[in-house]
Amino acid sequence: MAKLTLVLALLLVVLGLAGYVGTGSTHPTALIPTWIGLALGIGGFLAISPSESRRKLFMHINVTVALLGFLGTTGEIIRSTLATRHAIQQSGAAPGAASFSPEFLIALTSKVTLAFLLLVYVLLCVRSFIAARRSGKV
Repeated sequence: MAKLTLVLALLLVVLGLAGYVGTGSTHPTALIPTWIGLALGIGGFLAISPSESRRKLFMHINVTVALLGFLGTTGEIIRSTLATRHAIQQSGAAPGAASFSPEFLIALTSKVTLAFLLLVYVLLCVRSFIAARRSGKV
């Protein structure tokens, strides 16, 4: 799982940089996936260890970071979508005529991708933890 963590970390760094450039390099919050990726990358690197207790510790830290990232990102997706929809409605645009800005859609795509990647990672980690427990490796 540590190697999978490093792959995920690389994907998140690329996602964050792409989102930052895609939104005009004016919103530093677009780099949040990059920071999560760096944190997971450091944890993944530290989890590559012959010591079973060290590996377990850092993989549990990584899955916790990923779960918190998923929950925070999901909340932000809901909040930003509702706020933007409300702002469009308040502008007096006809129903169905208003659309989200390209910058908002890029940001939303980045957030949804981040949430999806983190959720898949958490599920794979939980599955791995359960398999390790059942096999008696723990």
